[in-house]
Amino acid sequence: MKTQIIHKKIEPFKQQLLQHSLYNEIKTVDDLRCFTENHVFAVWDFMSLLKALQNSLTCTTTPWMPIGNPEVRYLINEIVLAEETDLDSDGKHKSHYEMYLEAMQSCGANTSVVIDFLNDVEATQNIFVSIKQSNLHPKVKAFLDFTFRVIEEGKPHQIAAAFTFGREDLIPAMFTEILKEFEQNFPNNDLSKLVYYFERHIELDADEHGPMAMKMIEELCGNDDKKWQEAEEISILALEHRIQLWNAIEEQIKEKELIC
Repeated sequence: MKTQIIHKKIEPFKQQLLQHSLYNEIKTVDDLRCFTENHVFAVWDFMSLLKALQNSLTCTTTPWMPIGNPEVRYLINEIVLAEETDLDSDGKHKSHYEMYLEAMQSCGANTSVVIDFLNDVEATQNIFVSIKQSNLHPKVKAFLDFTFRVIEEGKPHQIAAAFTFGREDLIPAMFTEILKEFEQNFPNNDLSKLVYYFERHIELDADEHGPMAMKMIEELCGNDDKKWQEAEEISILALEHRIQLWNAIEEQIKEKELIC
């Protein structure tokens, strides 16, 4: 299976993420807040990768037409259903982005930066302008810019590779590491909404979305060696940018410690 070849190629990058020193820097509630205030951008742009796939692989306009492979349509629509309208800890339907915002609010994190950023995206109608003129950390900007460059290029197998190998496939193991840190460092704080969010991702991605995303990659690349090569290259780039995002969060946590 060619997916196994990609798994082997990206393993060193995954290990860098799983063993990143950032996890050991999240020692206080303020550190956790700093983490969420940056990580929320990965939660949000993940939804954009997802919707880009849905737009490419299914019919989202009228009049409706039976676009593409029915099996791929099923896979992406199943993932969209859960990511865009999952059940939160109170049993209400919300997107995972909205759930994350609520979790941030519950732990006292600042949600205004990401909300203002999204408002600016609506105002400019140009994601690249909004990224450039924002006050985000340069590595966070680069992370977002990469995602939307992949989306803009519009190749479904590349978008799916960034989504699958750069995000979905990595989330269960990565979030397990983060949860361990939370339980260790914050036993006296109510982080139930945040813990629920992470645990929900572990449950969905390990048991359902991960295997679905792998199958989608196989369907999209088929027997085309060029597509498999491009999928591998995008996967590595996606992981490199994720590592840089983690570096950015660690830098900001350390800067706050110096100020204090």
